[in-house]
Amino acid sequence: MRGSGKLAAGVLAGVLLASGTAAAAGDPVRAAVGDLVGEGGFPGAVVQVRTGEAVSRFGAGYANQATREPAGPRHRFRIASNTKAFVATVVLQLAGEGALSLDDPVERRLPGVVRGPGYEPEKITLRMLLNHTSGVHDPLDPHFFDPYLVDGNRAHVITPSEVIRRSLADRPSFPPGTGVDYSNTGYLLLGKVIEKITRDDVREEIQRRILGPLGLGKTYFPLWSPFLRGPHLHGYDMRGEDMTVFSPSYDWTAGAMVSTVDDLATFHRALLAGRLLAPAQQAELKRLVPNEDGGAYGAGIETLDVECGDVTKTFWGNTGAGPGFFSVSMSNADGSKQIVLALNVYDLAADVHGGQRVPKPPMPAVIAALC
Repeated sequence: MRGSGKLAAGVLAGVLLASGTAAAAGDPVRAAVGDLVGEGGFPGAVVQVRTGEAVSRFGAGYANQATREPAGPRHRFRIASNTKAFVATVVLQLAGEGALSLDDPVERRLPGVVRGPGYEPEKITLRMLLNHTSGVHDPLDPHFFDPYLVDGNRAHVITPSEVIRRSLADRPSFPPGTGVDYSNTGYLLLGKVIEKITRDDVREEIQRRILGPLGLGKTYFPLWSPFLRGPHLHGYDMRGEDMTVFSPSYDWTAGAMVSTVDDLATFHRALLAGRLLAPAQQAELKRLVPNEDGGAYGAGIETLDVECGDVTKTFWGNTGAGPGFFSVSMSNADGSKQIVLALNVYDLAADVHGGQRVPKPPMPAVIAALC
């Protein structure tokens, strides 16, 4: 299964040396976003930028290439792996309420579910699922996305249980806790844990615990419908084919949610500032495990270390990549600087086959906002 935050972070981290070209006279963020749109290869972009209490939001290019509708902050987009922070927040809240422990083995919470060659479910803890150290990988079958990309059935449904089953058909990436490997399947298991403990739909838990209290009225969690609701960006692959209609069923708690730049910015600002979690769980959120992309994984969030002039700064948040959409939601450590950037090209077929996934890396815009 592809379209993960690991791949999105890789797209970011691969262009750190090119970051110095982003700034231009006037607003450096607008200049950098302008470099991405049009000749840069992305049809459109939507951005929210915060510097202290000053917030700006703008669009560039087109939300829909066919109709030439201008892209703007009101447009929704698929947030892909940004979803994981919402799911991790629910898990951490349940830990704070005493409903579970992060040291619980997955076998205790989901008996009989994790079964496959080489797997030791009694040694895989919920914390390992949160920070990608479980060894549970995504489906290795190169034909996993064939129903969508080869057969052309964009409404095809692959259930989370089927994704988990196909993931466990091959041996784990490593013994539990001995390595780091980004896992969407791990977050599908966490979704199952939430539903088992709460006896409620995970979407209702996210609504009750996060979306409602924060007033995130433009954010929703589709289960299987391939269509986006309301004003939205259209997403494209590298050939310009419209990928907007695409069932998110396989992604579920790993990456199915839809939002806007304003809603996503509000969520991450509240999460990183400690408004959603008690202190002990906030510490778990930010307990970091270094990864190979120049940053680290926390519980549902990630960091990226970047050279800002002669100073190395750590950015916190999420990245998300899925068919047609690429997004970045990052802030500095104290939250005084923040950017949420949504772009409407990501090539899933190229991802599967090792090709070019986006027209141009977006890191210069991120650095322009945060450095």
